[in-house]
Amino acid sequence: MRARDKAAVSALRGALAALDNAEAVPVDEAGLRGTAIEQSPVGVGVAETARRELGERDVVDVVRAEAAERLEAAAGLTAPAHADRAARLRAEAAVLLHLLDGPGAA
Repeated sequence: MRARDKAAVSALRGALAALDNAEAVPVDEAGLRGTAIEQSPVGVGVAETARRELGERDVVDVVRAEAAERLEAAAGLTAPAHADRAARLRAEAAVLLHLLDGPGAA
């Protein structure tokens, strides 16, 4: 962020959001139906559920999927008016892939 690299900042924020979503606990259909108010649990932390923990392989898969999504979107932007947006998406994908495949990567 200090380097003011907009592509890197955007790519990293997007990847962090995708990882946050991947850690979310899935909601089951039965929980959505609800119960009578009298039967509802009450108290601090009643609705709290531990988030899923992603392994290293899961994190790599999510980040690779984010890069692939950006490359696919850039490929779909063929009109000359969208050239800047396509270039930005390719730059974001390159940042994510460099993090995975660059020196010191897992």
